[in-house]
Amino acid sequence: MDKLVVSDDKALLDQHRIYDFLTHQSTWAMGISLSVVQKSIQHSICIGAYLDGLQVGFCRVITDQATFANLVDVMVWPEYRGMGISHRLMEAVSEHPALQGVRRFTLATSDAHGLYQKYGFTALHKPQTFMEIYRPDIYQRDTRETA
Repeated sequence: MDKLVVSDDKALLDQHRIYDFLTHQSTWAMGISLSVVQKSIQHSICIGAYLDGLQVGFCRVITDQATFANLVDVMVWPEYRGMGISHRLMEAVSEHPALQGVRRFTLATSDAHGLYQKYGFTALHKPQTFMEIYRPDIYQRDTRETA
């Protein structure tokens, strides 16, 4: 896949395409607003994958770029899956200069454990020490409140 371009240049991102995927196709961000997607991109390291200028993959990393990072929103558009794009995104994440040396790098996945294990991710070392506030319907609530 020599034509694939992978870049952390936010100017290349198709934010409307990312928004459409997240709000209509993802299992984790259904109903998210465009403004929330734009704000999340602004405050994250983002990596896009492009074929002939069309965005076909995306991921972002929430990080302080020193001690902690959390990988989120890893996506490859359905018609481009099985072409190694997720691996190229993960290589870019693994090699990103701002992420070298972070002490803890986390992610959550429901079905791609095998992919992430290839890049060093494992189950939580001490799951008993982690806590969370989880609001799975927050984007649907926001939509109802602003409608």
